[in-house]
Parts: sequence; structure tokens; C-alpha cells
Amino acid sequence: MNEAIMEAKKALELDEVPVGAIIVKDGEIISRAHNLKEKNNDATAHAEILAIRKASENLKAWRLRDCEMYVSLEPCPMCAGAIAQSRIKKIYIGTFDENLGACGSVINILQNSHLNTFTEIKWVYSEECSSLLQNFFKSKRNKRK
Repeated sequence: MNEAIMEAKKALELDEVPVGAIIVKDGEIISRAHNLKEKNNDATAHAEILAIRKASENLKAWRLRDCEMYVSLEPCPMCAGAIAQSRIKKIYIGTFDENLGACGSVINILQNSHLNTFTEIKWVYSEECSSLLQNFFKSKRNKRK
């Protein structure tokens, strides 16, 4: 999770929502990414999507069956869908997303009996993941005043 947090801090430096993700295969990091929505003007440039793209490029395969993802914030429905589609076997999540969480907080796409895939979810609550996000949004609200 520390590596995902390092990615989240890179996003923060760019004034992006501080979310980071890494993908691991056989104990080695094969991809890492952080949010780039603002920089890329791309609503799909979430850390999870970017990390999946890089992992698929590295492995030359879209199926990431033997891979695990570490992400600092609970994935949204779009990202959870991409995780399910890529067949990632396990995801470690740093903190909940009470508004758009799609891994158990609001809905659960990754463990839904109507879908043909199942991704193991491990909640690794991290105070640092939560604090990064809370401080980022607090700062944004204060700037608007």
C-alpha cells in the first residue's frame, strides 16, 4: 500500500485528486499510476485504469488473472468494471469512498452474483490514504471561500 500512497502523492503534487494504484504479479510491481484527469482532460484517467493499461502493455495481455492491485481509494463503478474485465484476482483498498465506492461502500461490482467474475477484496484501512483525500478536498473548499 505504501507504493500506492506514493503514487497518490504524485497526483497531489499535480493538484489531482490524490489516488494511486499499483499492480503486482509474483511479488513484483509491474505497473503504477496516479490520477491524471485534470492534466489529461480525460474523465477515464483514473489511477486504476491507467495502471491496468500499463500492466496489460507490460504483460502483452488484457487478462491480469495472476495480478493484485493496491489502490489508495475504493474504486468507482468505472474502475471496478475495468478491474472485473481485466480479471485481477485480488484488490487491496486503502480507504472507503462513501460517494462512489463500487467495492462494498455504495455498491459492490467486484463481488456481484450477476457478473461472471469474482475479485477478492481486502480492506487495508490506511489513515494516510484517508488524510490525503480529506486534506485535499478541505483545501479545495477553503480556496473557494
